[in-house]
Amino acid sequence: QVQLVESGGGLVQAGGSLRLSCAASGRTFSTYTMGWFRQAPGKEREFVAAHTWGWNGINTYYEDSVKGRFTISRDNAKNTVNLQMNSLKPEDTAVYYCAADVGPTRSSISYYRQEVNYNYWGQGTQVTVSS
Repeated sequence: QVQLVESGGGLVQAGGSLRLSCAASGRTFSTYTMGWFRQAPGKEREFVAAHTWGWNGINTYYEDSVKGRFTISRDNAKNTVNLQMNSLKPEDTAVYYCAADVGPTRSSISYYRQEVNYNYWGQGTQVTVSS
C-alpha cells in the first residue's frame, strides 16, 4: 500500500507561482512513476504532468497547456515529488492530485495521461488563481 499526501496549495494571483509537494510512503519510491492531475469545478480530472525513473532513464511528460510553465521533479531520498507552477492563470484553478503508478516504466505520454494506469492517489490540494 502506498500513501500519498499533497501539500502546498493555496490562493495566488494570476502570474504568480506555487509549489506543490507530494510525500509518498513505500520503500521502492524511486521505481514509481509519479503523476499530477487536476480537476476544475464541473470538469473531468485531467492529466498535468508525470515523472518516470526507469529502464530508459528519467523522463518527464506535460500536458500542452502547462508546458513551459510547470516543472515536475522528484527527490527519491525524501520520497517526494514536486510540481513547480509558474505564470499561473485563472484557468489553472483546480484541485490538484498526486498519483503513483507502481508498474513497469512506460515511454508514452498517452499511457500516463490515463487515470486508470495509476494505482494510488492522494486526497488533493486546492489551487485557486485569482484574476
